[in-house]
Amino acid sequence: MYKNMEEVDFKEIEKVFKSVANKRRLKILSFLKKEKEATVGDISESIKLSFKSTSRHLSVLFTAGVVDKDQRGLEVYYSLSPVQSSIIKHTLTIL
Repeated sequence: MYKNMEEVDFKEIEKVFKSVANKRRLKILSFLKKEKEATVGDISESIKLSFKSTSRHLSVLFTAGVVDKDQRGLEVYYSLSPVQSSIIKHTLTIL
């Protein structure tokens, strides 16, 4: 937990919150929380969104560090980033 306000990286927190402030991205995160990891195709099928849109939303989440990706052959598997999950959890305790 943060001991004082000087330890808080507000720019990083803002980046994370902006990336998840979208209902489709929240659906993606909810799916990944339940499934642990999935491909773009798995996610797009589950949340009823086009492959292209799902890929774009995952790119935003990846850039913000909210999800991780792992290339396995031709497939890319996405999972929740444990680092950002911690930031979100800690941020909610200080706000």
